[in-house]
Amino acid sequence: MALALSPQKTGWLQRLQVPVQVAIYVGLFICAQQLVSWLHLPLPANIVGMLLLLALLALRIMPLKWVRAGGNWLLAEMLLFFVPAVVAVVNYGDLLKTEGWRICVVIALSTLMVLAATALVVDRVYRLEIWLAQRKQARHE
Repeated sequence: MALALSPQKTGWLQRLQVPVQVAIYVGLFICAQQLVSWLHLPLPANIVGMLLLLALLALRIMPLKWVRAGGNWLLAEMLLFFVPAVVAVVNYGDLLKTEGWRICVVIALSTLMVLAATALVVDRVYRLEIWLAQRKQARHE
């Protein structure tokens, strides 16, 4: 017999879901920081944390539902994380007046490089999927 939760109980559970999931992200980041310092890794802790999360999800050690709502909330509030960057731009107006064009060129070139690399990876993965589908179809014929 399934146990049904009353609306009052599901309400407080849903309110705690996002903070608990964000705490999981923070915990993963702290673990990643420790790994980076212990192993002297040449990667930032946030990258190691994302790789750790990817491994936990891919190996099905951590179900996606444990972090989905927290991730959606963080993505929805992403604009708040850029406020410090905007304040820094205001504080360094003189630097932007003298070196602003170089900064813009670097931003434009790096954006184009990321777009090109992403397009290349997507194209290769698409071709691999087509090849695998053709190979599978040839086996069944």
